[in-house]
This record gives sequence, C-alpha cells and structure tokens, in this order.
Amino acid sequence: MQNQRDNLALVVSTVVIGILVGIGTIILGLFQETIEWLFLNLDETAAHPAATNVAPVHRLLSLVIAGLIAALLWWFISKKLKPVVSIENGIKGQTFPVSSTLVDIVTQIFYVGAGGPVGREVAPRQLGSLIAQNWMKLLHKIRQVQLNESDRQLLIAAAAGAGFAGVYIAPITGMLFSVEILMKRANKRIVVVSLSMSLIAMLIGSWLHDFKPYYLVGRLNFAPQSIWLVAIIAPVCGIAGAFFRKGFKWAGKHKAKGNPILWQLPLISLVTGIIAMGFPQIMGNGRALAQLAIQSQTSSLIKLILLGAVAKAFVSIFTLKAGATGGTLTPSISIGASIGATIGFILSLFIPGISIWQAAILGASALLATSQQAPLMAMFMLFEICHLNYSALLPLGLAVCVAVATGNLILTKKSGAN
Repeated sequence: MQNQRDNLALVVSTVVIGILVGIGTIILGLFQETIEWLFLNLDETAAHPAATNVAPVHRLLSLVIAGLIAALLWWFISKKLKPVVSIENGIKGQTFPVSSTLVDIVTQIFYVGAGGPVGREVAPRQLGSLIAQNWMKLLHKIRQVQLNESDRQLLIAAAAGAGFAGVYIAPITGMLFSVEILMKRANKRIVVVSLSMSLIAMLIGSWLHDFKPYYLVGRLNFAPQSIWLVAIIAPVCGIAGAFFRKGFKWAGKHKAKGNPILWQLPLISLVTGIIAMGFPQIMGNGRALAQLAIQSQTSSLIKLILLGAVAKAFVSIFTLKAGATGGTLTPSISIGASIGATIGFILSLFIPGISIWQAAILGASALLATSQQAPLMAMFMLFEICHLNYSALLPLGLAVCVAVATGNLILTKKSGAN
C-alpha cells in the first residue's frame, strides 16, 4: 500500500513540477527578450542572433551598464542574503534559499540578455530545482506525503533537466542532463521520471520558443567520409574542451565574493564590451558565434571566428571568476563550432567536398562532451537543437567518444599531478 502511495505521489509530482517548470521557462524567456530589446534593440532569432543593428558604442554601453547592475545584485546576494545553494548540494539535501536563488536567477537572465558572455542555462535549471523542492514541502504540509530520499533526489534532478528542456525545446538533453551529470546513474524509474518531466516542460515552453532549431544548419546528410573529419576534429576539440573545463573549474574555485565583485565584474564587462564593438558575436551565451562558425565559408571569416573562440573562452572564464553565475554549455558549443569550422575549412582546401557546417557541428559536440564530461548529453543536445537527421548519429557518436577519451588524458594527468 505504501509503495502504491509513493508511486502515485511521484507521478503527480512529475506532472505538476513539469507544468510549473514549463511556465517558469516561459517567464524567463519573456524576461530575456525584454532585456534584449531594451538594451540592444535585438529580436533574437537563429537567423539574427547578434546585436549587429546597433552602433558599436551602444554594445559597449550595454555591457558596461549591465555589468555594473549585475555586480551590485551579485554583491547584494553575497553580502546580505543567504548563500546560493548549488543544484548538486540541493540534491544532497540542502535547502535552496528562495530569495537569494530568485535574485540569482533574475540577475543571470538580465546579464546574458544585455550581452553578458556566459550561458543562460543555469537559471532555468535552478528555477526547476527550486520549484521541485518547494512542491515537495507543500505536498508534505498539505497531504502529509513524505517522499523517500531517492525520489526526492530524483525530482530535484529531473526538474533541473526540465528547466533546460523548456528553454531549448530539447527533452532528451534535459533527461540526459539529469541522468548523466546530476544523478550519475540510470534505471527505469530515473529515466521515465526525468524524460516525462522534460517532455511536459518542453511542450509548455514551446508556446514561446516553438519547435524551431536553435541553430540553422545545412540540409545535406553526413557522408561516410565525415569520419575522416572526426579523426582530426575530435582529438583537437577534446584537448581544447579539457582546458576550457579546467578554466571554468578554476574560475568557480576562485570566484569573487563580496566587495571584489564590485570592480572585477564591471572590468570584465568593459573588456567584453570593447571586443563587442568590433565583434558583436562575443556577446551573449555563444549562439551568435556558433551560428557564424556554422555559416562561415571564407578565409577571412575563419580567422575571425578562431580569434573569436579564443576571446569567448577568455571572457567566459573571467566573467565567472569575477563573481557572475552562468552556464558553460552554449559557450562550449560556440568554441567547439569555431574550432571545427576552422579545421574543416583548412581541410577543404586539399580535400574537395568537405562541409564546413558539418565540421562545425562535429567540433561543437566534441568540445561540449569533454567540457561537461557528458558524451550522451552532448551528442543528443546537438541533435535536438540543430534538428539533425539520422546520418549524424555515427560521426557525432564517434566524435564525442574520441574527444572525451582524448580530453581525459589531460584531465587525469593534471589531476594526478595535483
């Protein structure tokens, strides 16, 4: 009888949390669109992801002003509110403080919307986990239903993945984020709950985002010869992904707190703004840079995106070091796509028929897999957000495997040395 009651509580919780998280992703999406319009006069789409329609000084001012405001808000959290609890610690049993978590979420979306160079995917994941934890408290208070520890952990992890799914319309990616990164184990119960919640959040989030690809790619199938691209791109991006992972892990370990936020974040925002005056694709979560890499065809553009990848890695890492909260998934995609496109272009000079956009996608998946240590999530994320077909399965699968294996040689060696 108790088992039936637990199962019923889990089913009801999965549906309710999925609906609430989906609604939450719509609110966050509308807020970001508002900030982009107010600060950058930008109506962001896959075809027009960068703020190229405003003057260079406008982009500089947007980042400087946003950096000052965000610095004050993150300083306020660190000095006046309870510390923000990570999703991983929430799964372990710590309580998410409502006020500081909500301020952190809003600040992230605001900063990225105004051009901050980090990912926005942490905010909806935090919101999902916060909703799940408070739903379980409400359920216990009203109906005296106390979920067991494994189901409590599962609902928080699944809600985090659902937050991602609702924003990017990527339910398999949301499920795999919960399973591969947060839970780090899989069984039928975990997969069914995580996928169901992500599907519900996706269906509701699609009201705002629609079922459109996040990145625009070509229509050609991946040919068998793309395996040769994998042999070169995957190891290079595996190495780059390992160093990028070490960089943002270092930034998190040495993250500014308290008064240093007030000068460090405005400073890196100023640096980003100066770069954005000549290269607007540096702004935001990396979508614009990745799309530029996917569409690149000329040598001058290839040089630009390679420099852009280096700059993106630098400003993303030091923005996180300066006290900002933000994601590294979409920056990883942009850096990997730039490296992949560069290698693809060089090879196309000697081997006719190589598709640069396919090289960019291979690079994106490879670097993402290594930087996040999640090959399945990386592969299916590119499938879902690019609307790839079955022909991409073999090359992307090989790319993430080779990249993670190569990158882990560096990560293992470095950790062993420490």
